[in-house]
Amino acid sequence: MSKKGITGHDEWVVTEALATALVALEQLPPKHQPRAHMDDIKKLLTAGCQPGTVTLHIAQAKCRLFPDIDPLSIYREYGLEDGQS
Repeated sequence: MSKKGITGHDEWVVTEALATALVALEQLPPKHQPRAHMDDIKKLLTAGCQPGTVTLHIAQAKCRLFPDIDPLSIYREYGLEDGQS
């Protein structure tokens, strides 16, 4: 039985990488943000996610990048009051 893709969970790895990259780029000063590329990253992320889960992936990425920030405040920031999509 062959595994799906290279890692067996390629789609998940790419989704997490795209969400993390988007959150990291959002931290740059606005004049240094590559907005066109960020828009493309969001399109790729949306295309690779289950419907309605993009915001959840982005919030989870922000939680990973900023472990000292209260996760519930991050989820609220993205409109995920209960921490779920």
